[in-house]
Amino acid sequence: MGLLDERWTILVIRELLTGSTHFNELRRGNPKMSPALLSTRLRTLERACVIERWVDGAPTAYVLTPSGEELRPAVEALATWGVRWIPELGDQDLDPHLLMWDIRRTIPIDAWPRARTVVALKFDDISPKQARWRLCVNADEADVCDFDPGYDVDATLTTSLRTMIEIWRGDRSWLQAMHLGPLAVSGTSTVTLKLPQLLGQMPTAAVPRQG
Repeated sequence: MGLLDERWTILVIRELLTGSTHFNELRRGNPKMSPALLSTRLRTLERACVIERWVDGAPTAYVLTPSGEELRPAVEALATWGVRWIPELGDQDLDPHLLMWDIRRTIPIDAWPRARTVVALKFDDISPKQARWRLCVNADEADVCDFDPGYDVDATLTTSLRTMIEIWRGDRSWLQAMHLGPLAVSGTSTVTLKLPQLLGQMPTAAVPRQG
């Protein structure tokens, strides 16, 4: 526990387990963590042989060793526990950066059209500087950005950040949100009709809740 219970360490390992390998990706998965602290945690994990640092290419990549991979069941168990026993999120837990990064790395990308597809998301309950996002899927790649990259938008989803997080967590269904609000989907593309299936929900969304 001297290694694993340091602040942010488990979250860094979680990010590596979900496929992030570069420093900026790890930062996007932990936006409230300072770059200096992330560097410190990576060095500690490398010394403990939990990760390896690959410097053959640019940028440097960080990859879990067999020791790090063996932490997967423990990290997944913690995620399941959190969904089961912490059913309600406070306002301080609602982070659009974390939500969009999680959507980006877990959407069923094989179900999307092969041509570039852009979904605009607008959150009407937070400051305008954080409220507008683009999810861009092109062939086998997906990315999110908080600015307009200039591509045509295929579908637009307008809702509150809390509602989108509740859908993503599995606290409420897409059908409930669309009927009861606040959620609206617009656009002329067939993507509009398939948007709930294309975005999906987080892997632990089906975990039964207590109470």
